[in-house]
Amino acid sequence: MPIIRTLLSSGNTVILGTTSLTEKIFKEEFPELKHLQLPEYDISYSSILPLWLKLGTQYTKVLKAIKSEHEIVEEYIAVHNINVVISDNRYGLYSKNAHSIIVCHQLSLKTPFFQKWSNSTHVELLKKFNEVWVPDYEEKDAKLAGELSENVFGLNCKYIGPLSRLEKREAEIRYDYLFLLSGPEPTQTDLLKSVIDKLKSYKGKAVIISSSSFKIDLPANIILIKLPNANELSQLIAESKTIVCRSGYSTLMDIYLLEKKELILIPTPGQTEQEYLAEYWSKKFKSVHLAESQLGNHSF
Repeated sequence: MPIIRTLLSSGNTVILGTTSLTEKIFKEEFPELKHLQLPEYDISYSSILPLWLKLGTQYTKVLKAIKSEHEIVEEYIAVHNINVVISDNRYGLYSKNAHSIIVCHQLSLKTPFFQKWSNSTHVELLKKFNEVWVPDYEEKDAKLAGELSENVFGLNCKYIGPLSRLEKREAEIRYDYLFLLSGPEPTQTDLLKSVIDKLKSYKGKAVIISSSSFKIDLPANIILIKLPNANELSQLIAESKTIVCRSGYSTLMDIYLLEKKELILIPTPGQTEQEYLAEYWSKKFKSVHLAESQLGNHSF
């Protein structure tokens, strides 16, 4: 969204490519812009299998979705005379007939098996774009993504710094903890259930943000909010002392740019990128790295 706002402020005409899951958010932020409907990658997740293994079983389905979105964008460019395509981590949104850019922080993959093959495949997908915009700092000591954003494969990269749709605010602390639960199902609801169980005897004030449909009665000192907009989320973060969240990179960029120092990171089990980032941030920023299985033993 920061890139979209920058383009609009410079007088560019912007058309948004959205899916059924993202369309509502973008229409709230940019109601005046046209939308191009894109297919979902339709990846399913598991509470049992590690994410890298579950994704591996859906490799063919993902490639089919990439091919489909590429065909859609090529046809759209031919009709509407588009000059530049900027893709947010969608590997099929490139064209030989337009300058193609992909925004991607993960230039080097962390996988427990087949790492050489995984990186080779990933690099080939990235090379289809004219540029890779990396939302991180180029200097090694300043990096938020650590080894993930190092350009070890000689890609045509431009480091654009971390991005966030949220705004830093000054506010009095109202909540001891903000549990910012995000990510796919069923892993989000799994974590939500664990958090609620842990907070049953908690006497302080806490807020839980989750899009999960799981229904539960909460004590008066615990508030559950679903899908706050950017303004509401910025305010809630400012009013919270400690943030508890997954270690997804978008969330980490938000937290960094909002300058929140007290952070508990709970990576999605089996998500090797998040596990690496949680460990990296625990060393670089002194964040607490907590495995989901350890949540019950942690003192809030």
